[in-house]
Amino acid sequence: MHHRYPVPFTNRKEAIFMRKQFAGIYAPYLEQYLADKRQLGFKQGTEETILGIFDRFTIKRGETQVGITAELSQAWLKAGANLSGSYNYHRAVLINLLATFLNEKGIRSYVMRPPVFKPDFAPHIYTQAELKTLFDAADDYRISKGTRQTMFAMPALLRLLYATGLRGGEALALSVKDVDLEDQYIIVRDSKNGQERAIPFSDSMATVLKQYAFYRDKLPARLIKDDRFFIAPDGRRISRDMLGKWFSRLLTRAGIPAGRGVTPHALRHTFSVHSLAMMAEQGKDIYCTLPVLATYLGHKAIASTNHYVRLVSTMYPGLLKDIDKICINVFPNTTGYDTY
Repeated sequence: MHHRYPVPFTNRKEAIFMRKQFAGIYAPYLEQYLADKRQLGFKQGTEETILGIFDRFTIKRGETQVGITAELSQAWLKAGANLSGSYNYHRAVLINLLATFLNEKGIRSYVMRPPVFKPDFAPHIYTQAELKTLFDAADDYRISKGTRQTMFAMPALLRLLYATGLRGGEALALSVKDVDLEDQYIIVRDSKNGQERAIPFSDSMATVLKQYAFYRDKLPARLIKDDRFFIAPDGRRISRDMLGKWFSRLLTRAGIPAGRGVTPHALRHTFSVHSLAMMAEQGKDIYCTLPVLATYLGHKAIASTNHYVRLVSTMYPGLLKDIDKICINVFPNTTGYDTY
């Protein structure tokens, strides 16, 4: 039995407020589902994005009755057939969780069998030549019209992502007080795993950040609309979408072919691989240093960091001797790379 758009809120005013982000018949349920999860301490950033896509998917299909059917589930699964295996698996699991949520509210919904998850993603690792052309493109890029753009911060932002392995969202969420330019460390408060951590940075990175901060602080006070460390010239915060769009333009200018995995987040993967390779070249025990890198990256489990050892062994044959004895087989290869 299906229900016609019942609103699970105490009054109409509350329902209208909660439905601002979503527009389809599942709007109030999507909002309530996210609100319940966040009350439990889950960030739900990626989930909110996926549910937004699901919301538009139901509108495009012309869905008129609340209640996830087998047909809707299979259509949703088919729509993600060309996406990465891990991402489509995540999409399927999330809709199953939504279906369970609806069932608990008495709205009969179908829980599908998730697709078999086979890790099929190999992160892009930028070469030194690619990094140089990318940073040069960011330094040289100029816009002749308008101030609402992010190139003002991009040279420093991209270098920070590579120099520290920060996630893009973590860097964009940094406030001015989170970046200590004198003692040269960053406090990451808004992390993917909800764990606060401190990250030191080098003298050269400090020089870059100080130069950016010098020009940022010259903006008129009336323009500053946010306390973020990285801001656009109009004083507003930089969104992930805007970062992605400008990064695509820089790739074109740098002559780096766009493709799967060629993203700002790949700078984090590159940092991880280059760090392990450097430690191996210095003769350090990778098995002992892996937990340090895991903490630096904000990984909950060392198994996630272990994947980078596999990449180092592939990219630098002979650098890691007796790789299987180090940690290739210490952790089972069951989890994928950190994808954002």
